[in-house]
Amino acid sequence: MATQKEERFAYLLLEDGTLLKGKAFGATGTTGGEICFNTGMTGYQEVFTDPSYYGQMLIMNTVYIGNYGVRNEETESDSVKIKGLICKNISEKFSRMIADDDLESYLIANNIVAIHDIDTRSLVQHIRTKGAMNCIISTEITDLDALQKELDKVPSMAGLELSSQVSTTEPYEFGDKDADIKIAVLDLGVKRHILQCMADRGAHLKVFPSKTDYSTLMSFNPDGVFISNGPGDPAAMDYAVDTVRKALDDKKPIFGICLGHQILARANDIGTFKMHHGHRGLNHPVKNLITGTSEITTQNHGFGVVPDAAKNSDKVEVTHVNLNDDSIEGIRVKGKPAFSVQYHPESTPGPHDSRYLFDDFIGMIKEHKAS
Repeated sequence: MATQKEERFAYLLLEDGTLLKGKAFGATGTTGGEICFNTGMTGYQEVFTDPSYYGQMLIMNTVYIGNYGVRNEETESDSVKIKGLICKNISEKFSRMIADDDLESYLIANNIVAIHDIDTRSLVQHIRTKGAMNCIISTEITDLDALQKELDKVPSMAGLELSSQVSTTEPYEFGDKDADIKIAVLDLGVKRHILQCMADRGAHLKVFPSKTDYSTLMSFNPDGVFISNGPGDPAAMDYAVDTVRKALDDKKPIFGICLGHQILARANDIGTFKMHHGHRGLNHPVKNLITGTSEITTQNHGFGVVPDAAKNSDKVEVTHVNLNDDSIEGIRVKGKPAFSVQYHPESTPGPHDSRYLFDDFIGMIKEHKAS
């Protein structure tokens, strides 16, 4: 006769003093970071392994997490990058026969503390009202004062440089070495599927650590430069801004995604700011101002480009805007082969409306080489 699993409790404490009790899931311990929420209904494993979530405590809005298990190949990096997980319900059984493991085993293997049996709809409404803030989850501390002391140790996301903690430590190559197009990738926390999308279009990539200088990038003799997504505050990344400015001066074709978009903006003297609660999900509507068409996009960012600075800049043209809040979703540099978007055209998980941007980048490189 099967024995019933022992119930463990966990506590969630927010920076504003909100305290919630739920049930523990995953690893035993205490963890903290900035709380955020994702509105997607699927793709939890890809979300958990996205390096852009490093340093964050993630609320998944969908009612059940873990219902289709995990697969080794459905990852965007080599490990889970979130700091903690907050859910309504977690399934102990999974439906897919091709799954490699259940979610709890996966979280334990990656040392991720999780809490469920939380009213996530109410919690998300709270964050949408109050804004992003730090929080802590513990399966071992029950005293409020002790929880508060641990929470006080969690650094603010504003001003925090995190890309160097998730970037590759050594350069590596990706794609067909005999390809005609070579792209240097500045890895600020790149997702694997971004690399795959460029390789699928006939590019050979060399991925460099986040703090690589421009001359080292050019030692690969690339035809273009890609600036990746990643975590943290772009205002704390002057090293990347300097590299991108040199690429712009050299008139190298440049494409940036998410954090890379913010870095390209800063390289053109356009500021960035900490958003009230960020954009994270699979269904954000964006309008392409060049074509007049709209697309449904995947997003994950807590910082943005200052709208007025971008719109009034004499260096860039705004190419995409968010239809929910008119935030800046894309720019291109005037007179230079460089552009970027705030959202994720590789879209894992998510819709494929924006894959054309990779075609645009490859086309821009080919045009630049021909000239």
